[in-house]
Amino acid sequence: MKKFFKYLAIVLAIVLLDQVSKGVLINLITGRVPSFAPAWELIPVPYLMAHVTDFFNVVFTWNPGTSFSLFRALGEAAPIIIVVITAFVIGFISYYMFKRAQSYERLPLAFIIGGALGNLVDRVRFGAVVDFLDFHIGGAHWPAFNVADIFICVGVGLYILKWLIARRRIKG
Repeated sequence: MKKFFKYLAIVLAIVLLDQVSKGVLINLITGRVPSFAPAWELIPVPYLMAHVTDFFNVVFTWNPGTSFSLFRALGEAAPIIIVVITAFVIGFISYYMFKRAQSYERLPLAFIIGGALGNLVDRVRFGAVVDFLDFHIGGAHWPAFNVADIFICVGVGLYILKWLIARRRIKG
């Protein structure tokens, strides 16, 4: 039971960090605390907040789709389908993490769940995900992302790394 609360605390901390970072940005732009509202009514995009370095900007963008524009062809039903699929995946990973996962799998899975929940909160609140970290080389920009995306990527990377290490130990 102690492990359950440890990983639940990690997940909640990630969601909180993600939502606070996005809330601060929305507050800086609009001068008000974000609430449940259609995303497009709050802030027009793209909105350049700060040029930080030659390769990094803080921007404000809405991402109504998913990675690589998946589900775009679904039209108006896409947001609902994305929320349902995301909630199902979070539920499945959570079940696996708490009931079946090996100890080395739990932290990476907590990172993935926390990041996915952070983006799910945005989809439910605004109908889109807030992205604001913009890395680029010259005119070539990596798609903007957020704190939740960082934890998802780090979680997947850690999961693969820990899985490879565990596999190597088993083979001896």
